[in-house]
Amino acid sequence: MKITFTHKKLENLVNDERKMLKEFGKIRAQKLRLRLTQLLDAESLEDVKFLPGNYHELKNERKGQWACDLDQPYRLIFTPHEDPIPTNADGQYIWIEIKGVEVIEIINYHKEG
Repeated sequence: MKITFTHKKLENLVNDERKMLKEFGKIRAQKLRLRLTQLLDAESLEDVKFLPGNYHELKNERKGQWACDLDQPYRLIFTPHEDPIPTNADGQYIWIEIKGVEVIEIINYHKEG
């Protein structure tokens, strides 16, 4: 899959191993690199659905976004490139039709609000 980044600063950070280690620490940096590699190697979002990392759709105010686990409680948050996001007749997202993602942030969203 193709991966883009919402913010140039985040893109530069994940493409510089030393900066990533300094910003996130060894464990989170390793997990982040692994998740990005999983996404890059996938043909569609369906290919990562059942991999370790707990790839999942988000709900409520984050509907239309996906997350995967880094080191608990941190998540990698991304959205599909497809606009509108492909859905079936029941309104469920069709993971196999999502061929690219845009990374939004790395966050512990459980402490929001």
